[in-house]
Amino acid sequence: MRAEVALGVLGSVLTLALLFEMLRRKRLREKYAVFWAAVAVATLVVAAWPSSLGWVSERLGVAVPANLLFFVASMVLLAVSVQHSAELSRMEERTRVLAEEVALLRLRLDSARHLPGQEPRHEPRREPVPDDAGVA
Repeated sequence: MRAEVALGVLGSVLTLALLFEMLRRKRLREKYAVFWAAVAVATLVVAAWPSSLGWVSERLGVAVPANLLFFVASMVLLAVSVQHSAELSRMEERTRVLAEEVALLRLRLDSARHLPGQEPRHEPRREPVPDDAGVA
């Protein structure tokens, strides 16, 4: 077995092993693991049978198989970036809504503690939110 084939196969197998270990320890959600497992299996196929990349590039009309590989890798990274940006946007929105709900609940709690004839007491926040938390 040539060195580059062995290195590619070893990298793919290590990636799959890492994925399963992260899943087992609940450090990675299944929806992401399926995507990364598909990437690792595709890498394993290309590493074990390098001629398959040449065959696919011929069928697609790409002159240099390495160009196809880099294009596909770039598209995978772009897809991951877009997906993570969408997930981050959803999480920021949820954080904002939760912060608003907590503020309303604190206001309601202050109103419930208010005794007739006294001004409501506004206590300072116990846990300040950092400026970069994305809460508007």
